[in-house]
Amino acid sequence: MSNYPEDMVAPMREELVQAGFRQLLTPAQVDEALRQPGATLLLVNSVCGCAAAGARPGIREALRSQGLRFDQLVTVFAGMEKEATAKAREHFEGALPTSPQAAIFKDGQLVHLMQREDFLGHSPEEIALHLGAAYRQTVAAS
Repeated sequence: MSNYPEDMVAPMREELVQAGFRQLLTPAQVDEALRQPGATLLLVNSVCGCAAAGARPGIREALRSQGLRFDQLVTVFAGMEKEATAKAREHFEGALPTSPQAAIFKDGQLVHLMQREDFLGHSPEEIALHLGAAYRQTVAAS
């Protein structure tokens, strides 16, 4: 059971779908996505203010302006698909669960994780620069 009415979160989902993200709704979908070779960006979406003001616009800005080339863009929604979100967080190597979160995976291995504090109080432009730098250090560098 979800915490929020679907009609309330639908625009928050659509914001990422329009940016090219695929929604992962089940634990099996999460495992399958994270087994894929290449570079994957997984965003734990949320209804919180820092997701609305920072994470979603910052991630979209990074994809638009930073030259990032992910093989997959995927998302789970905290508070909605709880099992899928829990499965995604199992791949975050012991990090505390926060919302939002953005994880870069390379060939199925976590190489960078942005936590709530990386979004809170940061502009979308700052978030885009952070994600771009992390991408260049972890994905593009090799």
